[in-house]
Amino acid sequence: MSQRIYLLDTSVILPLVRGNALGRYIDERFGLRSAAQRPLVSVVSLGEVRALALRNAWGDAKLQALSNALGSLVVVDINHPAVLEAYVQLDLVSQRHPDGARNMGKNDLWIAACAKAAGATLLTTDDDFSHLIPEHLDGEVIAPTMASRHEGE
Repeated sequence: MSQRIYLLDTSVILPLVRGNALGRYIDERFGLRSAAQRPLVSVVSLGEVRALALRNAWGDAKLQALSNALGSLVVVDINHPAVLEAYVQLDLVSQRHPDGARNMGKNDLWIAACAKAAGATLLTTDDDFSHLIPEHLDGEVIAPTMASRHEGE
């Protein structure tokens, strides 16, 4: 039996770095630290978390935790023909949605394209991907409230 490969959205990386209840829940539920296959991350998320860290003047300890977390992930670059094709496909699906166009942020669209091209399951807490899952993209939208429901288990 093959194990799923996960691509982590920025919204999942942050709680993992913070080590908060949501981060612990995600790590345990999906077995991220114990997985034989290291999780993937889009190069776009690297830019997003680094910008956020600088904007919020993270201290040395938090920056080191971020560096450690990112160092344990496999980076998916957007400059690959399969990622570019997935971007085009997902943008068309989003714009032609039966309930009306879904205007995704371009960073989210790149992240989704990286997951699709890599054949990975996108893990996110962001509902902006919901219209793509599961028909056009393998993924799970994790409700931030799930962590509090599992505290103390």
